[in-house]
Amino acid sequence: MKSKSQSTLIAKNKEAEQSSRRFLFLTILVVGLFLILFFRLYDMIYIQREVYQKKLDQIAHVIVEGNSAPRGRIYDRNYNLLVDNKGMKTIYYQKDKDRTTEEELELAYQVSPHLTLDTSKLALRNLKEFWLAEHPKEGNAKISEEEWRKLEERRLSESDIENLKIDRITEEDLSIYQEEERKTAYLYYLMNRGFSYDEKIIKSDSVSEEEYAYVAEHNSSLGGFHVKLDWERIYLYGDTFRTILGTVSNQNQGIPEELVDMYLKKGYSLNDRVGISYLEQQYEELLRGKKAKYQVVNRYKLQLVEEEERGQDLVLTIDIHLQQAVEEILKEEIAMAKLTPNTEFYNRSFVVIQDPNTGEILAMSGKQLLTKNGQKEFYDYTPGVVTSPMTVGSVVKGASILVGYNTGVIQIGEYQQDECIKILSTPIKCSWKTLGRINDIQALALSSNIYQFKIAMKVGGAVYQYNQPLKINPEAFTIYRNTYQQFGLGVKTGIDLPLESLGYKGTSTLPGHLLDFSMGQYDTYTPIQLSQYVSTIANGGSRLQPHLLKEIHAATEGSALGDLLEQVQPVELNKIDTEERFLNRVKEGFHAVTMASYGIGHNYIDNRYDPSGKTGTSESFMDQDGDGIIDTETISTAFVGYAPSENPKMSIVVMSPDVNNPNGRSSYSSMVTRTITKRVSDKYFELYPPF
Repeated sequence: MKSKSQSTLIAKNKEAEQSSRRFLFLTILVVGLFLILFFRLYDMIYIQREVYQKKLDQIAHVIVEGNSAPRGRIYDRNYNLLVDNKGMKTIYYQKDKDRTTEEELELAYQVSPHLTLDTSKLALRNLKEFWLAEHPKEGNAKISEEEWRKLEERRLSESDIENLKIDRITEEDLSIYQEEERKTAYLYYLMNRGFSYDEKIIKSDSVSEEEYAYVAEHNSSLGGFHVKLDWERIYLYGDTFRTILGTVSNQNQGIPEELVDMYLKKGYSLNDRVGISYLEQQYEELLRGKKAKYQVVNRYKLQLVEEEERGQDLVLTIDIHLQQAVEEILKEEIAMAKLTPNTEFYNRSFVVIQDPNTGEILAMSGKQLLTKNGQKEFYDYTPGVVTSPMTVGSVVKGASILVGYNTGVIQIGEYQQDECIKILSTPIKCSWKTLGRINDIQALALSSNIYQFKIAMKVGGAVYQYNQPLKINPEAFTIYRNTYQQFGLGVKTGIDLPLESLGYKGTSTLPGHLLDFSMGQYDTYTPIQLSQYVSTIANGGSRLQPHLLKEIHAATEGSALGDLLEQVQPVELNKIDTEERFLNRVKEGFHAVTMASYGIGHNYIDNRYDPSGKTGTSESFMDQDGDGIIDTETISTAFVGYAPSENPKMSIVVMSPDVNNPNGRSSYSSMVTRTITKRVSDKYFELYPPF
């Protein structure tokens, strides 16, 4: 049995052994940590030195971008300059991080007498903030001890305290400021808005020579004020095609709220100047310039590290001289038509001229004549070419008769009796007059409704009896729409603009509506859809994407057009699913419309150019009193055509909604669609002789 002393000795030996092990473990741990630290430092200093040096540089050298660079220029197809940049004198302010509020107030008082500023833009809050900057002690006195205590306890924020001060500034407090002081207050606000190291635009509109010279000459002593030439868009052909050329946001606007998400996802800054409509927006990525880059150095000063570059130049498909003529013709003919009977609801027409072989838009325009405050004034309605659908009438009968050929319900050259038809409980349906026994070519040339009705009934599997119910297979609507869509009717054409409307697509499958559909009296279509439709017929069955961009050129420093970077090629969206002989038969019918002695499309395009085409007249309805209810019947007219027939150089669409009042005091019907078509086509062939 062990003695007490032996037990104590054994316990002490075990404790010493455990301590020795713990010490050894700690020693190994410390050595291990030092080794890890050593290898980590070795890795940073020698192996990944460049990587960490780059990270250090990024932290130490903040790079910021300058204001939006000048945009690319825009030309027409003949290289006439349409849109350019104009130098614009601008006064900026660059804040110094070490400048005190007192020094900045003193600077504002020094500079403001030399600038003309619109003090009506000075908000009441801005004036109160100026008062607080000048009277900090008086501002602090407006806060109670309890409110200061709440601030310390974080029950109120600095922002809360600031708002309380602002709210408690009285009119009497502000009464010390006269017009000159208010101008200084506005300048102080302009100097302090936005981020601290941003260049603040003080003035960019109507900077006088005296203002520009003052800041330029005293640049070194004005502590952050400087001048430079910025840019603004100028339009060398005034309002011609102006709407479709689009708009760019201004320096003070930046990115509009509705486009913020889209542009921020693309890496833009909120204060960037961007295209906000039509071609400027559509081709923003090409037109935008490359902004200058600056390194932020001591005291928030900027050092240029990369020059700005102007955006790429665009050449459009538009012929600006043809466009000018089209716009003038529209205004003249609309004004003349308004002087004739039954045109009280008419106020606008549209024109599209296209190269059917490439999809290039040569001219497109819409004009609207409105009376405001007793004065008649024209407004540009060109966006309506892609956004304003109407019931187009018989112009679609080329596609309708093709449905008959494709389904085998009629044959080439087949005769039908043109006679009024009557379906039970519906109004009688007729052509514009009883045409008797006619074939497919005559049906197109004379615009027979009955010929199309009989095709539609056969496509729908109906058995017609006078004044009896008519039953059809609703699938007939799908058959018609599938064919129409191959021509671009009822689908987006793909034109290179940010928006495009589809038009109205009827949902009813009543038998009478199928008959209406077959003669263009049901669904609605836009002018650009009709242009794609007739161009597809003209070129032999290729639906081409209409486009306004023709070429992209590299930017240059001078006025010369840069190197060609890309030429837009025709894009075929689809081929018409039909036999060639069927489409040729449609073309033969369109030729008879304008050239046969009995065709109803005479004098739309001069016979010298051997045109083909199709007229259209439709019953339309409008909201006359603006109460949201369609309440007034009108007549709309349209024409689609191309010339020369054998080797088409151009296609043309003219649409005139609500051109006639069928309940007017006389039977007169305006022929404005025909006169517009004749004058526009004559002008085209004056510029581009066909032979």
